[in-house]
Amino acid sequence: MLKEFKNFIMTGNVIDFAVAVILAGAVGLVVNGFVNDIIMPIVGHFAGGMDFASLKYILSPAELAADGAVVKPENAVRWGAWINSIINLIIVGFVMFMMVKAYNKSKKPVEAAAPAGPSQEDLLAEIRDLLKK
Repeated sequence: MLKEFKNFIMTGNVIDFAVAVILAGAVGLVVNGFVNDIIMPIVGHFAGGMDFASLKYILSPAELAADGAVVKPENAVRWGAWINSIINLIIVGFVMFMMVKAYNKSKKPVEAAAPAGPSQEDLLAEIRDLLKK
């Protein structure tokens, strides 16, 4: 059973998948950083200095004790973070589109097979018919 597991893990598909998952995580971090640190401040600037990540609808406010300790945390719908996620999705989709487009452009076009002529049997039958005449 251990040998079967080793063979399964060492197949090309599993290794390729593992590499893809690791690279996707790294690309995700880069894109998240790009969105949060570059795109959203620009969008916020043109939206009047607003930070989308902090936008929320408070369902129930936090309850604090007399000493300032949190008794009950705030319950809120963080719709600004959701807008950030949508922008992130659009950017990731665009980056993936560009990567696939570049990959497809780098592939050599598949040459069409030359049109097949008549087979040997067809040629021999034609010669036979000509000799009969």
